[in-house]
Amino acid sequence: MPIKNRFADLQNEMVSWRHDFHEYPELQFDLPRTTKKITELLKGFGVDSIKSEVGKSGIVAEIHGQKIDSGKAIGFRADMDALPVSEMNNFSHKSKIENKMHACGHDGHTTILLGAAKYLCETRNFNGKVVLVFQPAEEGGGGAKAMVDDNLISNWDISEIYGLHNLPNLPVGEFAIKPGPLMAASDFFEIVVAGKGGHAALPHFSNDTTLASSAIVLALQQIVSRRVSALQSVVLSVTGLSTDTMAHNVTPDTVRITGTTRFLNENERQKMPERIKKTAESTAEAYGCSAHIQYGFGVGVTDNYVKNTQFAIAAAEEVVGTSNIKTDIEPIMAGEDFSEMLTKCPGAFIFLGNGQSASWHNPSYDFNNEALPFGCSWFANLAEQRLPLN
Repeated sequence: MPIKNRFADLQNEMVSWRHDFHEYPELQFDLPRTTKKITELLKGFGVDSIKSEVGKSGIVAEIHGQKIDSGKAIGFRADMDALPVSEMNNFSHKSKIENKMHACGHDGHTTILLGAAKYLCETRNFNGKVVLVFQPAEEGGGGAKAMVDDNLISNWDISEIYGLHNLPNLPVGEFAIKPGPLMAASDFFEIVVAGKGGHAALPHFSNDTTLASSAIVLALQQIVSRRVSALQSVVLSVTGLSTDTMAHNVTPDTVRITGTTRFLNENERQKMPERIKKTAESTAEAYGCSAHIQYGFGVGVTDNYVKNTQFAIAAAEEVVGTSNIKTDIEPIMAGEDFSEMLTKCPGAFIFLGNGQSASWHNPSYDFNNEALPFGCSWFANLAEQRLPLN
């Protein structure tokens, strides 16, 4: 059961769109070139309505079916933003913007939704409305929340919503999905350790913040191993350590520690801020220093609804057959802000095979063009199955 023929015909055109997005990446909510191109293409396809600046710089467009008397609307979401990464690839569509790169495949996701939009505008083989959601600032900017807060779900009366993401090293032509938690909640923290700086040759006149910070880093690693059940999936990673001096012979007054935490269980998530606070403060005190902690809650767990997961699988089966859909996938501890949309509306998120490739956020990553028709066909099948004409 192959991809829809129309998407095979559109392959070269879609590749040209993706390469253009890839060459001119933009970050967070600052997406003027990207949103202009998307808007122009959607208008050319003949969408029935289009609204810009939803959630600051998001785009929402409607496609009406041959009939709309079902009164039902389903949403399809794609993310648009890139990452502050310097690309290391050498192909012709390499990023032309310094320290900006589509290192997570959002150029491919946007292209897939555009391809599906063109097909659905041509065929309209459904009863109801398809709502296309082009989201900004997925990479840590809160773009999904901004769109939800701008009444995305209620203003367009979306009854269920779906999204996809490429998955490196899952073969092209395969999908992966599971009901329940698929991707983790993602939080962040910062600890500023303060002491008394001085000459490195006279440590007894100082309160050594570097030593205290090293002890804190080690102590933080024991929160998960000794305070959290081994049956829970929790990650705590310290990702940055910096001081207020670069001199070799100066003990710094302050040291800054940064990191991230990941969870599949909300109860464990709520315990973590206090655990980090107590660990950092007590450890710093043992070294004659103090610690000030800031903890920020990021995106929640991407938690697929059971029925909508079944609908997503049914749509994928028409594209690649049952044997090419992995439903035994383990949850991934990376975060995804599509979770914000799932808190307001039933839906599901699915992985699309990207073949052998560098991992997400790697400067050598590239979205696989061969995956485009599979993603487009999945969205098209969802529209036709969830909004049947008869």
